[in-house]
Amino acid sequence: MPDAAPPSASSAEPSPTATRSPADGAATSVRLAPPPGGSFLVHGRYPIVPTRCRNAERPVLEGRFPGSLHVRRSDDGTLTLTVALPFDRYLEGIAEVPPSWPKAALEAQAIAARSYALATTGWNGHEGESLDQPICATTSCQVYRGIPVPPDPFHRRWVRAVRRTDGKVLLQNGAIATTVYFSTSNGRTYTNEEIFGSAPLPYLRSVAEGDDGASPTSHWRVRVPFHDLAQFLWAAGLWPRGRAISDARPHGPSLTVRGGGTTRSIDAGDLRKALNTWAPCLHPGRYPPESPKGTLPLTIPSGWFELSSTEDALVVTGRGWGHGVGMVQWGAYGKARRGLSASDILAYYYGGLRPEDHPEPGLIRVQVASGLTVLRIAPSGPGAKIGSRPLFTGSVVISGGDRLEVSS
Repeated sequence: MPDAAPPSASSAEPSPTATRSPADGAATSVRLAPPPGGSFLVHGRYPIVPTRCRNAERPVLEGRFPGSLHVRRSDDGTLTLTVALPFDRYLEGIAEVPPSWPKAALEAQAIAARSYALATTGWNGHEGESLDQPICATTSCQVYRGIPVPPDPFHRRWVRAVRRTDGKVLLQNGAIATTVYFSTSNGRTYTNEEIFGSAPLPYLRSVAEGDDGASPTSHWRVRVPFHDLAQFLWAAGLWPRGRAISDARPHGPSLTVRGGGTTRSIDAGDLRKALNTWAPCLHPGRYPPESPKGTLPLTIPSGWFELSSTEDALVVTGRGWGHGVGMVQWGAYGKARRGLSASDILAYYYGGLRPEDHPEPGLIRVQVASGLTVLRIAPSGPGAKIGSRPLFTGSVVISGGDRLEVSS
């Protein structure tokens, strides 16, 4: 479609900066090009959603992104933000491990992240071609945050790891390996068919893990008083409202809860989901709890746990965090500390595969966020464009709703 500008707050006539809907002529999207060698600082808001959570904060998007931005209005009036940028700059914005980690661990992570991105998007092109299949920016793909905000002095170490491993991936019979990875183990990794139910892959076999002990989630213990447990289970629809819990005992893969003449059997998976959802929501000051190495990422970080009880509380004792397949990130940290190279680390977790050269795409599209109501976008310097027009102002505001609106 031809470029056409979205109407401003005071004009109903489109001008040449956004794509128009053929149905009513209203703007449906807008593109912004960054200054030469520059970036955009992006601040976004999401809809206000009623919640029962205490001290709930309205989520926001805050990030700095190199590359061109595409803001699209969805049918429900919300906005989706996609960034198109060079593939190496995408990898430099991956935020999966602390950039202060040892060099070999960072290089192993960079190669795993490069391989995973290319494998999951089905890349099979020539060097420098565009990668048309977009990738998400969350843990459903791999976490992309762009240029750190505020600046992180250690980030340059990660950038150097990406550049030192340029073009390096893991290959299985000439195909890029799907190099899944996770944070912390329970003492071993699992095969892909055990966890994902997919066809067995020779490079995703179970291996022993003894190097991830530095992780905050290597061993954890969570105590949930019965008073709190009753609130969380009621909120999840698993326990009667206002009914006190007097006893909770494990029976195989479930927990038997009793109190006030009521007995319920609760599956361990449903229990974990209820605690992870409602504990930090209803008692944010106490959950997720503190561990000897810091605050846990979730109230119950993994499904590798055992249940027990005292006279007034449920006790959950467990290990690890993540799905359990592929490279253990904290294990890579420990192996790097022991002197293993990135190649040796990767070979250990991925069935002996070692890095090889492979073509990389030129541009990749990353869907940074969706469901936004408004975006404020500021270029890092002069020379930015909105559509085909120079962006002379310091920032631009893009709003969703009944129609896309752009103001500056």
